[in-house]
Amino acid sequence: MIVRTPVSLPLHVVVAPDKFKGSLTASEVAALVAAGLRAGFAAARPAAPEDGLRVSEVPVADGGEGTVDAAVAAGWRAVTATVAGPTGAPVRATWAREEAGPAALVELAQASGLDRLPAGVREPLTASSRGTGELVRAALDDGAREVVLAVGGSACTDGGAGLLAALGARLLDADGQDLPDGGGALARLHRVDLAGLDPRVREVRWTLAADVDNPLLGERGAAAVFGPQKGADPAQVAALDAALARFADALAAAGAPDAREAPGAGAAGGTGLVALGLLGARRRPGVEVVLDLVRWPERAAGAGLVVTGEGSFDEQSLGGKTPVGVARAAAALGAPVVVLSGRRTLPEQRWRAEGFADARALTDVEPDTARCIAGAGPLLEGLARALGAELAAAVG
Repeated sequence: MIVRTPVSLPLHVVVAPDKFKGSLTASEVAALVAAGLRAGFAAARPAAPEDGLRVSEVPVADGGEGTVDAAVAAGWRAVTATVAGPTGAPVRATWAREEAGPAALVELAQASGLDRLPAGVREPLTASSRGTGELVRAALDDGAREVVLAVGGSACTDGGAGLLAALGARLLDADGQDLPDGGGALARLHRVDLAGLDPRVREVRWTLAADVDNPLLGERGAAAVFGPQKGADPAQVAALDAALARFADALAAAGAPDAREAPGAGAAGGTGLVALGLLGARRRPGVEVVLDLVRWPERAAGAGLVVTGEGSFDEQSLGGKTPVGVARAAAALGAPVVVLSGRRTLPEQRWRAEGFADARALTDVEPDTARCIAGAGPLLEGLARALGAELAAAVG
């Protein structure tokens, strides 16, 4: 039994999922699950369907794609700007501004993410974080005094050089000429000139929302671990690692704190290097940052059950992804947690050890993955409907 009895009514269920990548946004997942829970609960309690269940929709994210959407769903203001995409082509990207506070949220994936690559073609040597820096500059122009930089899903391995250039720094070759964007060009870097750096970057408080603790360089570094995901072959991985080392040396020579060994310096193709060093950011797990943004303690108060989820519930989920982060937050409430996913590859003993009361997947009812992706909405609502009926039976 998921919910222990006796339970006072109405039962408060908090629905706090991430996106189902390629199928549904986190807000769509939350709405479908909430609708299914209400329908299943009402059908099982036809005499008094309206007085037994209260559902709160709290879409979340892990610091990667969807982080801005989660903040906007929680009441932050969406601001859209045209900035450079990872290859330099202009893209429309959204950042979020706290309505009655000092903070701005910049999601790197909005401007510099893999999903922003034209036709999805990977550009491991030339992809840049410049557009993310342009979003940061827009946030500073809007008066932000705190900046949360959420860095999952990057397309670039440039150490944050593009971001830095967009904020006024110059990356110069031996002839004093500005380098083109991209991690590959850093192999020709001679000097970093910080004289033109926007002074406001030293006046704001920075948070780096990143789950990974990789350093910048070496076998656990940005190029070696994440470069292949961005299209880098072994020779390009080696070239990028050497180029990032050159960039770190040049930053240190320019007077920036040397953060190359800091946990998280390798995040987002090395963007963590600039964030943790020059900007002085504090690194926090992405899902923890997002739960703060969406006011989790307030919105989850009194929860008797928490439902979370993501597209694939697998080993990577245990490394700080949304379901585990939500489960840990729910533990403080004493509420059981159910995870609904597109597919589930974790064995039961693994997810139970992480504190989940139950785990269900679309592939439990439709083994064909392609059909699951195409019909994710109805299948997910059906899973939630069944769960709602079980809840009605559990509370009597």
